[in-house]
Amino acid sequence: MHIHILGICGTFMGSLAVLAKQLGHTVSGSDANVYPPMSTQLEAQGITLQQGFSASHLQPHPDLVVIGNAMSRGNPAVEYTLEQGLDYCSGPQWLARFVLRGRWVMAVAGTHGKTTTSAMLAWILREVGLKPGYLIGGVARNFPASADLGDSPFFVVEADEYDSAFFDKRSKFVHYSPRTAILNNLEFDHGDIFPDLAAIQRQFHHLVRIIPGSGLILWPRDDANLAAVLAQGCWSQRQAVELLASDASVPPHADEALAWFVRPLAADGSAFELGKCSGGVAGPAFAVRWQLSGLHNVRNALAAVAAAHHAGVDIGVACEALASFEGVKRRQELLGEIDGVRVFDDFAHHPTAIDTTLGGLREKFRSAGRTGRLIAVIEPRSNTMKMGTHQSVLGQACRHADLTVWFDAGTVQLDLAAVVASSPMPALIANSIDALLQILVAQARAGDDIVIMSNGGFGGIHQRLLQALAARGGQ
Repeated sequence: MHIHILGICGTFMGSLAVLAKQLGHTVSGSDANVYPPMSTQLEAQGITLQQGFSASHLQPHPDLVVIGNAMSRGNPAVEYTLEQGLDYCSGPQWLARFVLRGRWVMAVAGTHGKTTTSAMLAWILREVGLKPGYLIGGVARNFPASADLGDSPFFVVEADEYDSAFFDKRSKFVHYSPRTAILNNLEFDHGDIFPDLAAIQRQFHHLVRIIPGSGLILWPRDDANLAAVLAQGCWSQRQAVELLASDASVPPHADEALAWFVRPLAADGSAFELGKCSGGVAGPAFAVRWQLSGLHNVRNALAAVAAAHHAGVDIGVACEALASFEGVKRRQELLGEIDGVRVFDDFAHHPTAIDTTLGGLREKFRSAGRTGRLIAVIEPRSNTMKMGTHQSVLGQACRHADLTVWFDAGTVQLDLAAVVASSPMPALIANSIDALLQILVAQARAGDDIVIMSNGGFGGIHQRLLQALAARGGQ
């Protein structure tokens, strides 16, 4: 079968392409913006990529067109598909029909941490020999690709709450029918498709409704928004997880609500211990020292271990696997160091993610003896960010950075001047990539760490900055 994917370079759709190729299909795809790491991954898989959305990309006609949720009416390829009566479906629909049916689906949902937690869980299962299938919305360092069919009943999927397609406004995850579900957290996001938090909670409850009674829901009991979702009705087993303070007793409460706990052993999250509780009594705690940092990743690790345990993995063995987990590209990824200035890439594009990422890096750098400044460079690129939905909290979200430079290409409703005014630390605005590079080259000095935050290509600024810093040193 020849499958053509519209929007193929999106993290989800690119992963579908990998799975379709493994199933033996001929796979091609179109996208408006083709950039690494997804483009290079797809090309390595032998998948044909085409720039733009010309109707000619669908000639001769493929057997099936898989339409990404970024596509809308008026798109030339979409219009051609409809006019010609071509067979089409959404990405989640294709995944459910051709890959997930009959498998033990382990879904990772939540506003933050889906990609990293999915990668952790898949890595644990793989390390213990369970050979899971997986679809991760990013490129994990431990895996050759962002998706794999696997060779067991288990399939780990990053379960996104964003809508499925222009013709199916349900969240992607309602297609997946998981047996194990991680609900990492829940905040308001995706303001372009959800009018309020209640609308997102409704979709999460749709997910809860399709989990079998013998299935398991893992959720952080300090998350009031998820508690409200479960209060609407829950027919499955559920286990609460909690991040404890470093000096807390275990368990912190003499009740039966807490099933899993994790306690940091290092302020930067590079070491922690976790364990399982039963009837208010804590079992043995297992220590982990790993390559990642940040308390948000410690939370992610707890959820991954608990989910793996549901699949029969011993807790201690799961913790051993985490020690060799290398993380996901574009998550606190060191791209290079020029004359003592280090440049990092990160995907954070929500205030909470920005805050926790910068806070984790601050602790990590302090623990490593770094004495320079932490400089955050942020592109408001997601629809929610551009709409200004989180404007009132964005300044505070950058409190861990010594300097924040915001990028404004004139395409956002977000009032960046107001964000800068509300920032507790120095902040600047750049209106072009060239102006942004000039600011960074002028500001950066040996010992500084620059973290570039965007969920897109950001005009290739990452390599351009490294080149500019190198050129500065040669002058």
